[in-house]
Amino acid sequence: MVVVTLQRNKCIGCNYCVELAPEQFQMSKKDGKSVLLRSQEKKGFFTLKSPDHTIFEPCDQAAKACPVKIISVKNVK
Repeated sequence: MVVVTLQRNKCIGCNYCVELAPEQFQMSKKDGKSVLLRSQEKKGFFTLKSPDHTIFEPCDQAAKACPVKIISVKNVK
């Protein structure tokens, strides 16, 4: 299971996550911030839990590229 978390309120709209993991992220037309697709929101954190391990690498690259470090990616068994 891959768990991806986005702290959306701190997003600065740089678009790196969308460029590196377009299947999981897109930019909101309303406020210019990143949206983690198919995620659940809880207390400002958007979390995606996916059994698809192929998303780990692009999401991990997006997390490393994020200048404000608001994306976390974990491989959970």
